Amino acid sequence: MTIKLTPENENRLITSIQRFFSQHMDENIGDLKSRLLLDFCLRELGPSIYNQAISDAQSYMHEQATEMDISCHEPEFSYWKK
Repeated sequence: MTIKLTPENENRLITSIQRFFSQHMDENIGDLKSRLLLDFCLRELGPSIYNQAISDAQSYMHEQATEMDISCHEPEFSYWKK
């Protein structure tokens, strides 16, 4: 599965990469180098991050589903106990 960014997000990330290089590496890089780095990160790092996020979401949902009987439980036949 290829990670697709909206053009808006892609442009914001490119600007962020350029700013990072300018502030932390004392080097100004252009759009082409920034796009190449972003593409590398999306292809090389993106799948690992995406898979971990899916795994975390599955764990969270499983935890919520197992606690559903506690958080959504309503006592039965409670009329006469009032």
